[in-house]
Amino acid sequence: MSSALASFRPAEHENPVQWLRRVFRTFRRTRPYYGGLLAMIAGVPIMYFPYAKLSLGGMTVAMATTAGAGSLIIGVLLIVLGLTAWFQPTVRVFAGVATTLLTLVSIPVSNLAGFGLALLPGLIGGGLMASWAPLPEPKAAEAAVAASVATEAPAPEALASEIPASEAAVAETAVVAGSVATEPAAAEAPTAKLPAQAASNEQAVAVDPKEAR
Repeated sequence: MSSALASFRPAEHENPVQWLRRVFRTFRRTRPYYGGLLAMIAGVPIMYFPYAKLSLGGMTVAMATTAGAGSLIIGVLLIVLGLTAWFQPTVRVFAGVATTLLTLVSIPVSNLAGFGLALLPGLIGGGLMASWAPLPEPKAAEAAVAASVATEAPAPEALASEIPASEAAVAETAVVAGSVATEPAAAEAPTAKLPAQAASNEQAVAVDPKEAR
């Protein structure tokens, strides 16, 4: 059994830290956690750089572009898709595909996807969200194993029908063995008749001189 299917510790033996860890572990294992996290991380640089202002000495550098509104929309959508994958795992495939497409669109629209900082997190997060699948429940897994074993095992009726057939096979082998045992006796019978025939021949020879006289 994997650690994801292991039973948690009872609540009466938990302190607040252990309870928090257990709740977070359950939350993380029942949804595409890392995919949504990477999607939200990818949305931050896409939103930030078009509106950022850097001060170099006494000079202020603004990187705002005419596509600032598009960058803002893409960044907000990526964060929303990440949260959607967290709290609505059933739409994870749609969220993953949309995250991948928005990340690719942000390359020409938003300063090369936030100067490349959002490219890898967005693509990897979209792939993780689209490919994530929930773990089977322990009861469902046990029921599936029991059903497979029941289908593979022979039915009692089949076993009952096989027993007379096996008895008939044993009886047939016994008959064959008896016939083989009787064959040597039949072979010995002609050898037993040979002395009697020889004796009768001698008597016939002994009787012939008297008849001649």
